[in-house]
Amino acid sequence: MSAAQSQARAFAPSSVGNAGVGFDILGHSIAGIGDTATVRRIEEPSVRIAAIRGNVPDLPLDAERNTAGMALIALRQALALPFGFEIEIDKGVPLGSGLGGSAASCVAALVAANALLDAPLTPQQLYPFALAGEAVASGGKHGDNVGPMLLGGLVLATADRLTQVSVPAHWHAAVVHPHAVLETRRAREALKGHYALHEFVAQSANLAQVLLGCERGDAALVRAGLADVLVEPRRAPLIVGFAEVKQAALNAGAMGASISGAGPSVFAWCESEADAHRAADAMVAAFATAGFASDRFLTPIAGPAAKVLP
Repeated sequence: MSAAQSQARAFAPSSVGNAGVGFDILGHSIAGIGDTATVRRIEEPSVRIAAIRGNVPDLPLDAERNTAGMALIALRQALALPFGFEIEIDKGVPLGSGLGGSAASCVAALVAANALLDAPLTPQQLYPFALAGEAVASGGKHGDNVGPMLLGGLVLATADRLTQVSVPAHWHAAVVHPHAVLETRRAREALKGHYALHEFVAQSANLAQVLLGCERGDAALVRAGLADVLVEPRRAPLIVGFAEVKQAALNAGAMGASISGAGPSVFAWCESEADAHRAADAMVAAFATAGFASDRFLTPIAGPAAKVLP
């Protein structure tokens, strides 16, 4: 291996997890915000984290307690690598935002480390290691964030497979992040309890309509289906102003809107970039009325994948 191949940098975009109707299995990447990881190949057969910089303080440097570190530990063990990795992480995605912050570090580190392998793996082959890393933060292996980061765009992420869902290139999402924190574990606590069978039937119908609508480019199907009847009603009370923000997006012409990941960010799917601009403006204004400043991101739903940087 040449000296130039002993280090690699990679960028992983943030993501909208769940995409409303696909709890833990459906998500899409977000252009314009993400994490960067620099990974060095080292002789010592271990994984260590040298530094974490950016907008998230106090993240663990212990590799087994860090999503990026655990992903590379899983990679080393599975491939029985005789060498190790040293990681530096530059955070661009805030944690507790519902934008896949823990997943972005994990995927960026994996993609960088993969570039240092003698026989690099495909994104599908990296998926199990991304799940192992994500589980450190969320407590479970679910791919609705890491999947879209690995493949790009809208992705259906099952336990052992990633499937990219076709979406019209002109469809855009407005994603608005209020300056508030909602911890993923707290948001999951809100989901405990009993669910009625008719709720599962309705959610299944909605998910089917969204997937078919995306594949066919049929906005009417997406409008009919993009309504979360399982998770959103239980998490909405944790997000101050959510109902007003969602309604503002719908009033601005969005096909649908819901909570991004565990929240408190909110996303809206729109038929054009211009519609997404209008929806974002309305959502920001609604959050301001609720007492929160916020950041807005506009992205094609068919967003970018993680990539190695020059």
